[in-house]
Amino acid sequence: MKVTILAIGKCKKNSPEAQLIAEYVKRSGWEIVIKEKDNATQDVEAHFLLENIPHGAKVVVLDERGANMKSVELAQKVENWMLNGVSDICFLIGGADGHLQETRDKADLLLSFGKLTFPHMLMRAVLMEQIYRIQTIINHHPYHRE
Repeated sequence: MKVTILAIGKCKKNSPEAQLIAEYVKRSGWEIVIKEKDNATQDVEAHFLLENIPHGAKVVVLDERGANMKSVELAQKVENWMLNGVSDICFLIGGADGHLQETRDKADLLLSFGKLTFPHMLMRAVLMEQIYRIQTIINHHPYHRE
């Protein structure tokens, strides 16, 4: 599986968040690609996100309006995609003002991580941990306990 994370805002190389992200990328058995763009207007951000989605990828837009799923539910959705021939998933993390409707319309899944507000860099670390957790659930690894 190839996972692309498209994110607005740039993560500082030696920040705690960057170190945590790097740790989960290292643990991952999947190919992980992270592309970033500096904060800009919503239109410019949307253009960057939409133009960089890999062809044929399932698109997961992180948005407060999305489904609030348990990790197991998200893993089941990803596993179902895999069983149906999907080899690419793309996660979109918007800027401070969120996503435009045109970006949300592109989503195969609108996903919420709850009603809390997270700093963008921390959200990347949380997302990367969940990507790793999805893998462990799919592989019946004891990392996840429910």
